[in-house]
Amino acid sequence: MKSLGSAPGFHHVAIRAVDFDETIRFYTEGLGFRLHFPFSVPGRIDRAAFLDAGDGRFVEVFGQGSTVQAEGRRRMRWEDRTEGALLHFCLKVEDTDASYARALAAGAVSRVEPGTRRLSEEPLVEVRIAFVTGPNGEVIEFMQSEQM
Repeated sequence: MKSLGSAPGFHHVAIRAVDFDETIRFYTEGLGFRLHFPFSVPGRIDRAAFLDAGDGRFVEVFGQGSTVQAEGRRRMRWEDRTEGALLHFCLKVEDTDASYARALAAGAVSRVEPGTRRLSEEPLVEVRIAFVTGPNGEVIEFMQSEQM
């Protein structure tokens, strides 16, 4: 297979907020993101913003009244959340335990407590991971690793 050169860089993941203001608070105060580029588009996007992870990668948050591209259809209020194509997104952190605790203090719900996992033996790759559920049902993984 012919190489296409360097792979494209990851820029952002987009989520729909159940409560826009609470979502902004959770990501800024709870996870340390910085609010950038709040915007709206009359007739299509009621409220939106990019939240910077600090490295030029973002979580884009849309308000409930926004019409945006997505796979499938919008969940009806009475329906349970179901698993979609995006299973979780991962934040590379310096301290998994501290990030996990900070997220819980900001209102996240624990899914998997911090633990060390060995991904491979040759070469040895170990990661310290934890999972939480954010305010909109999004699953967030925290990963600390010297090798990855």
